[in-house]
Amino acid sequence: MAENNQVATTGQTGLAKLKSILNAPSVVEQFQNALAENKNLFIASIIDLYNGDKSLQECNPSTIVQECLKAAVLDLPINRALGFAYIVVYKNKVKQTDPQTSRTVEVKVPTPTFIPGYKGYIQLAMRTGQYRTINADVVYEGELQTANRLSGEVNLGGQKTSDKIIGYFCYFELLNGYSKTLYMSVEDMAAYAKRYAPGIKFKKEVTVADLIKKANSGIASNTVGWEGNFNDMSLKTVIRRLLSKYGYLSIKMMSALGHDTEAENRALAARNDALQLADAQTLNLDAAEVSYEEVVNEETGEVTQQPKADEAAPAVEEVPQEPNY
Repeated sequence: MAENNQVATTGQTGLAKLKSILNAPSVVEQFQNALAENKNLFIASIIDLYNGDKSLQECNPSTIVQECLKAAVLDLPINRALGFAYIVVYKNKVKQTDPQTSRTVEVKVPTPTFIPGYKGYIQLAMRTGQYRTINADVVYEGELQTANRLSGEVNLGGQKTSDKIIGYFCYFELLNGYSKTLYMSVEDMAAYAKRYAPGIKFKKEVTVADLIKKANSGIASNTVGWEGNFNDMSLKTVIRRLLSKYGYLSIKMMSALGHDTEAENRALAARNDALQLADAQTLNLDAAEVSYEEVVNEETGEVTQQPKADEAAPAVEEVPQEPNY
């Protein structure tokens, strides 16, 4: 898509280039196929999102359209206020050729990334037509009576005694009568986020205690992530974990899960790039002088490049990766 629009957008920058790409016949056709009569409204929402987000304005407009098309195929609105889907920007390292020296250099490029929100997962589940009900919410002090680890049953029939949030749950029942519940306490959720979330697991200044406080701070920002909106991320986590393990998954739901994993990998890559740069500066090392070896994740089969053990900087403890979005 980017190649097809290269000539048409030459000399244009910013909003004008984005609009040119959105008006390209091939792009219009793709949105038409995904959204039918709602095509124009969705395209207008892309322009509104771009105008209101400075980080998106630093990105290549063609990559923005590509990520928005992923949301369109799933029929999830990208308006942040709605909470169905988000376009988040990560700065990822890519290799480019320096036109002056003809040498290959690594530069950080703002990369837009589609991420489903917790409301998006609920929408996709209900659209399968297999769920009689699905619900996710916070649990207040006094509401939790019992949680049976053996059967997975959770009794939330108690009376709320305060506005203090103590946990999160997701429950679903299929049309065939099968039902399942997942409950996670605030403490478990904070520990989970600190262990797996790429954006915070390497931040020493962000502790589990800090994350627990965010649950009851009453403050929610427009920032997508654990530090910006802990409770929304917690709800998304219980929904995703429950549905991915026990729920009925349509092709679109599996696609959403895949996009979430892709977003996590981009966030982790951006964070690792920052850590490698900091290590190289601290140790006065040239990162190009460090040799790397291929490492295969036994669970996912993903191949990554890691510094060789005898040449790497002091290692950060590695933990198994699990999707956090």
